[in-house]
Amino acid sequence: MGIIAWIIIGLLAGAIAKALMPGRDPGGILVTMLIGIVGGLLGGFLGKVIFGVDSIDGFFDLSTWIAAIIGSVIVLALYRVITGRGHRGHGVHA
Repeated sequence: MGIIAWIIIGLLAGAIAKALMPGRDPGGILVTMLIGIVGGLLGGFLGKVIFGVDSIDGFFDLSTWIAAIIGSVIVLALYRVITGRGHRGHGVHA
């Protein structure tokens, strides 16, 4: 896949990951895209290691999108753990 395809997949997979894991995250479109691209690479790697399949085949393959979304959710969760951002609102104390 070309760089444009990776950018599009990254943007969409990152946005889907953020929708699946609601919460406040800094950054805009670039952070979302980077989370999606790294998530796609991670998802492809995990698919190869765990299932022995090449899950990053092409732009229109379902396995590519599933791997990218799952990887993006993992990357977003790790990002939140590392930065200390969670599901709670910031600056609001009960």
